[in-house]
Amino acid sequence: MTRTASPIHYSWVVAAVTLLILVVSAGIRSIPGVLMLPFETEFGWDRATIAMAASVNLFFYGMVGPFGASIAERVGIRQTATGALLVILVGLVITPWISQPWHLVVLWGGLVGISAGMMAGWLGAVVASRWFVARRGVVTGVFSANSAAGQLVFLPVLASVTHVWGWRTATGICAAVIALVAPLTWRFLRDWPSDVGSTAYGSSEADAPAARPRPAGNPFSGAIATLVDVARYRTFWLLASTFFICGASTNGLIGTHLISASHDHGIQEVTAASMLAFIGIFDLIGTTGSGWLTDRFQSRTLLTWYYGLRGISLILLPMAYDAGTFGLGAFIVFYGLDWVATVPPTIRLAADHFGRARVGTVFAWVLASHQLGAAAIAYLAGALRVAYGDYEPAFWMSGALCIVAAVLTRMIRRSPDLTLPAVVVASPLPAGARPA
Repeated sequence: MTRTASPIHYSWVVAAVTLLILVVSAGIRSIPGVLMLPFETEFGWDRATIAMAASVNLFFYGMVGPFGASIAERVGIRQTATGALLVILVGLVITPWISQPWHLVVLWGGLVGISAGMMAGWLGAVVASRWFVARRGVVTGVFSANSAAGQLVFLPVLASVTHVWGWRTATGICAAVIALVAPLTWRFLRDWPSDVGSTAYGSSEADAPAARPRPAGNPFSGAIATLVDVARYRTFWLLASTFFICGASTNGLIGTHLISASHDHGIQEVTAASMLAFIGIFDLIGTTGSGWLTDRFQSRTLLTWYYGLRGISLILLPMAYDAGTFGLGAFIVFYGLDWVATVPPTIRLAADHFGRARVGTVFAWVLASHQLGAAAIAYLAGALRVAYGDYEPAFWMSGALCIVAAVLTRMIRRSPDLTLPAVVVASPLPAGARPA
């Protein structure tokens, strides 16, 4: 269809809706971090039990992503995102009636984890790749920063509501927010610029694709076929390994346990949640800046710095607690700037090495590794807290892993490995291609 001239390019409308989805869905997924202490008080569940639900959520959030991306390639971004939001809404409506640990695991670990995973990682990557030629790196950085910042900015609000009116009211407010976002998603989100008679931002009519790739067939086999293709290459495993460590040192450790760890040091829950909110603010600056840097500098060099600096900050976190306000303030700034700064260069490397035709599915598999790392540490950190009485071993272990990730990034090849076709019927290697 043809649109009348507008002072605002429709790419920015799609970007705004995508940003809203990422912020809200990330904020909703932050609820287990807020509810850990209330559940411990009301139901008598220990932190390892509650962390199990968070771990299952993170696992499904990552593992479902590639299939969500593959489904979106076939049925559309708008349909996939709206459907996922509606399922999250169902989970939120049911939550106030839980009374057993397995209720939490099935509902938040399973239902919410799977539905949130249907939009995991690929949504921002696909929108940035399809709708932007100019400013693509910056847009990717904003998406990455705000998906994490949304998770963190929601925390003090949810913590305050939980403290005053109880955790059931907090989940009800989240349900109301999702009920508003879902229809906006259906109304304004579109798959391709040509759907609204436009072109990608920064491109010309001559650059517009003659036809939109819409793969046919089983979306699950499509996602697996993509994994089979990229799994033959060392670069994929290096990206997946470093992103495993990224997830372990962010969502799994800090996102899940910082409030509880701060409580162990005499810091109130609302104050600790506000600390996470400030991390989110600095993350917005750092990751948007990372997108700008990714447009200008070598991605693997950026990743080396990001992982190395994050490792140092985590190793020093126990000392930051001992140093009081100044030490924690320094950690918030230093760690916040690095929270998800790794995402823009990782997406760029995935696109450069494996092609832009299906960067959503490829990156979703890399993100699956991220969430496996987050799931592992979310549970392990809780278990270590139960066993040793504090979180110091978890902080040191995650910091050491980040140093390992910094070394691994230097092993990523400079030259591209493989350009995936838009539609995969089988998964043989292209002529002349060779595994790295």
